[in-house]
Amino acid sequence: MHIVTTTAELAAFCDRASQSPYVTVDTEFLRERTYYSKLCLIQLAFKGDGDSDAVLVDPLVDGLSLDPLLDLFRDPDVVKVFHAARQDLEIFYIDHGVIPEPLFDTQVAAMVAGFGEQVGYETLVRKIAKESLDKSSRFTDWSRRPLSDNQKSYALADVTHLRVIYEHLRTRLEQSGRHKWVEEEIAALLAPDTYVTHPENAWKRVKTRSNAPRFLAFVKELARFRETYAQERNVPRNRVFKDDALVELASTKPKDTAELGRSRLLLREARKGEIADGILKAVHKAASTPKEQLPEVDTSRQSPQVNPALADLLRVLLKAKTEASGVASKLIASAAELDALAAGKRDIPALRGWRREVFGEDALRLCDGQIALTAKGKHVEIIEI
Repeated sequence: MHIVTTTAELAAFCDRASQSPYVTVDTEFLRERTYYSKLCLIQLAFKGDGDSDAVLVDPLVDGLSLDPLLDLFRDPDVVKVFHAARQDLEIFYIDHGVIPEPLFDTQVAAMVAGFGEQVGYETLVRKIAKESLDKSSRFTDWSRRPLSDNQKSYALADVTHLRVIYEHLRTRLEQSGRHKWVEEEIAALLAPDTYVTHPENAWKRVKTRSNAPRFLAFVKELARFRETYAQERNVPRNRVFKDDALVELASTKPKDTAELGRSRLLLREARKGEIADGILKAVHKAASTPKEQLPEVDTSRQSPQVNPALADLLRVLLKAKTEASGVASKLIASAAELDALAAGKRDIPALRGWRREVFGEDALRLCDGQIALTAKGKHVEIIEI
């Protein structure tokens, strides 16, 4: 199990990999104490028949440049294969401004190919590669050196078995004609905005019981400050203050450190220094925001007026479509989308692209009373009305 520690070694491997139709990729990282992930290890493999077709790359080594790998990521003739790619892609985009393309995500493909909801890598290894994984090193500290043999074996297995899984899923999708479905799903992973949280939009992730514009102004400014502070200092946003404390501050609107000190939910470290100053400035800014500049009420956060009977019927229809297509139900439509449909909303993902073909058209017909559902044995069938 060779570990690449020089740019020359990485360039040589990537040159060989560029002759392969695909390369499998995985990473190990830490994020518990930082805002951004700390890349600790990169695993790579390509289609080959020797020991040199899979390596571990140590990005923590001084002087090692990842430029050869980034060039491979940009190569349009080599498919980059990941499993559950989002966090891996975020690292490469945030650190280097590169999103590997063309891209194939085996978790997405497996959900389309009938392997269930958000199927794990271990399950695919067992079902497709007919192998087992030693997961004893899963929660180890990947930043510590030297790596143990168990860590190396665990890490390398994440890309060697992935070759078999990718080839199986690719063939299966081509035979079923569903490869375009996977491409639609992967399009979101290729969008840079997927990996960037803009401080001015951070408030939209905070759950509140009130949509009053003035209250939301306090939520917005507090969330903006927290996100900016966390990004600039590379600390988790919850280490600044948690959502429940943010909502409390938006409600109490402290004007000075004395009032701030009476908060029940604010961490002790946040009651003084830069964080306390930032909170008070955010509260002052929200309080002085002109009425015409207050945040617009986000009606999508309000519970829709759902027809419960229709929502139940849509769930039955979704189950029937899932069984018939073999596609994971959560990939077709979420529970919130079904409720939105039952409330009369139509601008939802379940009514676009391949989802409309599999489920959306009949869902609309059910809502419009054009079809009915009946049980026949263990299955549900559609009846034209």
